[in-house]
Amino acid sequence: MLYQIHELNRSFLTPLTNWAEATSKLFANPVSPLAYTPYSQRIAAGYELLYRLGKDYEKPQFDIKFVKVKDKTVEIAEEVSLAKPFCNLIHFKKLGVESSKKTKSESEKKILIVAPLSGHHATLLRDTVKSLLPTHDVYITDWRDARMVPLSEGPFHLHDYIYYVQDFIRHLAPDLHVISVCQPTVPVLAAISLMATDNDPALPKSMTMMGGPIDPRKSPTQVNALATEKKFSWFENSVIYNVPANYPGFGRKVYPGFLQHAGFVAMNPDRHAQSHWDFYQHLIQGDDESAEQHRKFYDEYNAVLDLPAEYYLETIKTVFQEFRLPKGTWEVEGKLVRPQDIKTVALFTVEGELDDISGPGQTQAAHDLCCNIPAKMKQDYVAPGAGHYGIFSGRRWREIICPKVVSFIEANS
Repeated sequence: MLYQIHELNRSFLTPLTNWAEATSKLFANPVSPLAYTPYSQRIAAGYELLYRLGKDYEKPQFDIKFVKVKDKTVEIAEEVSLAKPFCNLIHFKKLGVESSKKTKSESEKKILIVAPLSGHHATLLRDTVKSLLPTHDVYITDWRDARMVPLSEGPFHLHDYIYYVQDFIRHLAPDLHVISVCQPTVPVLAAISLMATDNDPALPKSMTMMGGPIDPRKSPTQVNALATEKKFSWFENSVIYNVPANYPGFGRKVYPGFLQHAGFVAMNPDRHAQSHWDFYQHLIQGDDESAEQHRKFYDEYNAVLDLPAEYYLETIKTVFQEFRLPKGTWEVEGKLVRPQDIKTVALFTVEGELDDISGPGQTQAAHDLCCNIPAKMKQDYVAPGAGHYGIFSGRRWREIICPKVVSFIEANS
């Protein structure tokens, strides 16, 4: 019933937010006489803030049109390399770049970025993709909003996530490098472990794992505490709802995006309140650059998707409550997940010193689990002063972490 109430509330807010947006422009646009009335900047700023607080945020675009390759500007086209009901494998194709004439050593290394299925869209990794594109052939998992997937497509379990990853790896093999960011580090490690157990010839060359809960018992955060303090039945009864009739996924059980967003904001309410107040002040002062940075950040941050209920609940139990991966007790449809069977895939773990989502040590735990990977094929890096988002986006990522990832991939190609 809560989902239906949310949709009803949204339908009431839409006319108000549209009016607020139009009024803001009337008091800000230089061709409007109202823009020259007393206090017009304050009025425009107030209405734009109201509009942004009440509007519905759609899925953003990657919007990567061009990239600089050496001294040449190359056009980028997004294309679906492989389509599945709950995910599209997106290829950022460089137009006009002829790869067939290159030797194997000159060819760009293929990278599969496995994006999180934990609230935000894959576009959150835009900076990750953009930084790797100049030197690599980049693919990313673009997970679909569960409310947009018809019920006829069936459920989506945690083991389905693992099989999707395996299918994508096989589709892009050979000579592939995999990067997983946050949540997918666990199913990616499981996927590659199962492939190693079966001696799958499509195994990737390397796996880079960034800020993920391989072992959430180490340096537990507020996110980990919620999962352990609440009983499993609480999650089943408190956060799972049916998709309403106005979406293609009508009837599907999901963990709604609006509830996830409320949880994100509740973790740092003071910071978000201050950010919006600063945005209002920047609009009054005419600081367009700072105001635009705010818009871009919250266009991404406020855009959330629904998660399939079975996938979410299984993740809570398997990863955060029973710790099956680090304990060695995780079975995927009867097959035991054995990271110790991985011997030929290089491992690089990246963590942020100030990560408040996946605490320091949680991702490093992969090194102990993958005990049969040779030491020369292992590397670990803890980024000083970096929070969770700083390890895959922003200046630290671009200037410090990305070059280390690129060097690791080159060394293990």
